[in-house]
Amino acid sequence: MIPVTSFAGKRVAVFGLGGSGLASARALATGGADVVGFDDNAASLAKAAQAGIATADLRQVDWSKISALLLAPGVPLTHPAPHWSAGLARNAGVEVIGDIELYCRERRKLAPYSPFVAITGTNGKSTTTALIHHLLISAGRSADLGGNIGTAVLTLAPPRADHAHVIECSSYQIDLAPSIDPRVGILINVSADHLDRHGTLEHYAGVKERLVAGVPPDGAAIVSVDDEWCEAAADRAVASGKNVVRISVRRRLSDGIYVENGEIMRAVGGDAQPVARLGGIGSLRGLHNAQNAACATAAALALGLDAAAIQIGLRSFPGLAHRMEQVGRKGAVLFVNDSKATNADSSAQALGCFSDIFWIAGGKPKTGGIASLAGFFPRIRKVYLIGEAANEFAGTLDGKVAYEMVGTLDLAVEASARDAEASALKEPVVVLLSPACASFDQYRNFEVRGDRFRELVLALPGIAPVKQ
Repeated sequence: MIPVTSFAGKRVAVFGLGGSGLASARALATGGADVVGFDDNAASLAKAAQAGIATADLRQVDWSKISALLLAPGVPLTHPAPHWSAGLARNAGVEVIGDIELYCRERRKLAPYSPFVAITGTNGKSTTTALIHHLLISAGRSADLGGNIGTAVLTLAPPRADHAHVIECSSYQIDLAPSIDPRVGILINVSADHLDRHGTLEHYAGVKERLVAGVPPDGAAIVSVDDEWCEAAADRAVASGKNVVRISVRRRLSDGIYVENGEIMRAVGGDAQPVARLGGIGSLRGLHNAQNAACATAAALALGLDAAAIQIGLRSFPGLAHRMEQVGRKGAVLFVNDSKATNADSSAQALGCFSDIFWIAGGKPKTGGIASLAGFFPRIRKVYLIGEAANEFAGTLDGKVAYEMVGTLDLAVEASARDAEASALKEPVVVLLSPACASFDQYRNFEVRGDRFRELVLALPGIAPVKQ
């Protein structure tokens, strides 16, 4: 745990007592703050009370005595409307912050030059975060992994000069971290997502950009420039005096890191030298994973790793569950769990990796649907539609791709496995769960959805599990 001492002797309100909220409350209390927590969920309140955290309805407290509101990242800050707790705090002139902000303040007190690596992007941030951590550990470095990837940042070991913190940051977390200042900041990509939370793509992109805008001049701001939002962010970072490392998987760069013919190249002043090869690394298949690997390589170089150590780490990277996870094989049919693909752009990366696809799609729809995926339709043999998005997706597919309205994941696995086996196509034939949707209509999160897919696939007769 990282005790938060910056609020010692002060009263801090915490709203949202789930995983990160409860961890923040404990860290604040351990650091000497007077913490009062609240949550709309009675079970979360009970859990906080069991942990020794005082609770009270924040609508009834005296806000003139509150120094800060710690808001859990899942609670709306601005759109579609500020949460009532944020409104009360702002009316009282109380700052509203999150756990990443608390971490940044403690790091500046304890070890301001410690290797803090922060990663964000619409897609690929979990894989990139895990890959950077793996590269460091593989090279014998001391490092922790946390943030949005699943481990609350304040539960990690305290910052120190010889220990790296590799932290995935969502737009929600960045929005609540006004002084975020990583030594190495990475912006992978920006595309339309979470607009219900941020209002406009411009605002969403601006929040993401703040992560690299906070990198100190002697740090490294790593920005993939393959979309207009990130390219503009890189230009602004240069203009403000940052050390910017540009990344591309679509074109050669005269300065920066780019990928060409499966090779990661490092260019300085127009002179390019190879750093590592991606060929044959199944966990890093596809253009999107080339982008992730290039960003991770840039971070590793900034942290002092050499090309040999990076190549070893890339080749030993096992990948992440629910992200192009190969679950099982049955004859020529490969079953792939890409449940993390919660928007069309993310599904595009998976669809681009295969040629004969039996695609399971649907869930709680995102803005734009799947119309942008039309270029991949010739690769798709049939689509199995589930969840709330089924009717909308059917309208997009009608007359272009065969589809079946199955409704639920169990029926989708059954039908897709049947059709893929009967197709008599040559290997690889792929049953792909890449929903292009959030999971919340039928599952608590994408992990639960992916776990269910894995269970259903491994229960099929004759399936051979794929070892990760």
